[in-house]
Amino acid sequence: MKLMKRPVLSHGVRAHGFKALGILALVGLAACGGGDRVLFDGKYYPAKAKKDGALERFVVTVRRADQGLEGAREAGRYEGTDYCIKKFGSSTIAWAPGPDADRAAILTDGGNVVLRGTCNKW
Repeated sequence: MKLMKRPVLSHGVRAHGFKALGILALVGLAACGGGDRVLFDGKYYPAKAKKDGALERFVVTVRRADQGLEGAREAGRYEGTDYCIKKFGSSTIAWAPGPDADRAAILTDGGNVVLRGTCNKW
């Protein structure tokens, strides 16, 4: 039995194949990361919750509140709720000040909304 050799592809074809594979991989990664943004009143409000002392206490900072205070309040509520669910499995929060507080209590001079809360651990 005689074995046949496979034809060798030119370097141009091989490079083109790797380039296409790379583009497909980038498109796939871009599609995975695009679903993380949650819109409020049709706008994106970057928000971040972080520990404030003890793990159950947190502070949420919401940027771009100048787009609309109501949307910023809801983005902060969402971020705080997400923090508590991930850390303790509960969405019950004691806010102080929370998303329903007066404008002056949550809006900073820099135009950010700052909320504080404590997760109900159990």
